[in-house]
Amino acid sequence: MLTKKQLDLLEFIDRRLQRDGVPPSFDEMKEALDLRSKSGIHRLITALEERGFIRRLPHRARALEIVRMPDALSDRGGRSTGFTPRVIAGDKPAAQPRGAIAVESGGAQDIPLMGRIAAGVPIAAISEVARHVAVPQAMLAHGEHYALEVRGDSMRDAGINDGDVVVIRETTTADTGDIVVALVDGQEATLKRFRREKGMIALEAANPAYETRIYTESRVKVQGRLVGLIRTY
Repeated sequence: MLTKKQLDLLEFIDRRLQRDGVPPSFDEMKEALDLRSKSGIHRLITALEERGFIRRLPHRARALEIVRMPDALSDRGGRSTGFTPRVIAGDKPAAQPRGAIAVESGGAQDIPLMGRIAAGVPIAAISEVARHVAVPQAMLAHGEHYALEVRGDSMRDAGINDGDVVVIRETTTADTGDIVVALVDGQEATLKRFRREKGMIALEAANPAYETRIYTESRVKVQGRLVGLIRTY
């Protein structure tokens, strides 16, 4: 049996994994559960881990994977609810890490890899297709998608590391809290968490070493929203 707070946290993590493909930060968990400190979140996560509902992923800051949901909430038709790195199979068979998804015939879709995106300070805008990558159909939502290779560590606490490939759904709108590709002044592209603050746009890193950058709305154009992530080992 789970306590109400444990169940509330598990459901919140699940919703954010389904929406963003990455787990929420401890600050977001604390705010969602109306707790006064992060220590309460630590205790809840430990309890969920001990009961086999979640697993902490090694070597990734605050990265969580949902192992299972309570029976009363298991109405997802057998679809995995956790965020697991996708491993794209190459020309030669290779051993797959536990939980990885190999791309099989009919189960993947090619999308353009547009180059590199900064998870740090903005870099030059990306407009040319470098190559295509095969992405599991289950990772894609409705609409057009593209992929970008991440450079930098400013989104590490959101589980996005240097060298990862992010899958982006094309859109020009975003809600506060979404991780987006933002084009600044029509010239520089960056991957950041999007927030609206008093008529301004905040592009927020997930690494305390980087400051939040504030812009007027006219300077920022949303180019897409994060829906998945591909990592190779």
